[in-house]
Amino acid sequence: MATRRSARGRRIPNTDRRDTKPDTRSDLLEAAGHVFADKGFDRATGKEICARAGANGAAINYYFGGMEKLHAAVLEEANRRLLSVEALAAALAGRTDPKEKLRIVIELAVDKLTSPRSSAWAFAVLGREIVAPSAAMEVLRETQAAPKARIIRAIIGELMGLEESHPAVARTCLGIMAPLLMLVVADRRTLKRVLPALALSRADAPDLAHHMFTYAMAGIAATARAQER
Repeated sequence: MATRRSARGRRIPNTDRRDTKPDTRSDLLEAAGHVFADKGFDRATGKEICARAGANGAAINYYFGGMEKLHAAVLEEANRRLLSVEALAAALAGRTDPKEKLRIVIELAVDKLTSPRSSAWAFAVLGREIVAPSAAMEVLRETQAAPKARIIRAIIGELMGLEESHPAVARTCLGIMAPLLMLVVADRRTLKRVLPALALSRADAPDLAHHMFTYAMAGIAATARAQER
């Protein structure tokens, strides 16, 4: 970052000019993702993030307006890398068959959750927030989690022939979403220890998605029948 001189001749950062490194913002975002994943937001420091990004100590304030806004940006990026509501809506655009829409939702989620790119810091950052949400996660919940849940509720309600607000729809959504959340929160090494035959590589995504879809459809059918009694 460029500098200027104060009235006493002291060199100080010039925040009126952009950092000479063109990718500073993305470097800070990536570095912060790793640090937040390792330590959590509360124990992370701007000094460590800037050092890891190779950026000036004032860069976080310049590019993000402070640590809290950097944290919010990291959560948004983690969500985007896994599955944003925009990506989900785009994948479902033009689809009318609820069964096909559910298959697409599960396949897309499993594909993202077994992606090597996602398996870096995005899992750990979102996993921490799911367990102990911060103020930034509250915002993401309203802008991303809630709209995605509404999409799934609508699909399940249509498949079951019930209103989206029906308790059976909520319970069914929980049963479908829980395994996907497990893939975000759970440590993969622990999963492999307790379920040695569980394959979670990118190559295994189609089989895993097919199983989840088949299991979900069977549960939906059984629950819908139970509501008719």
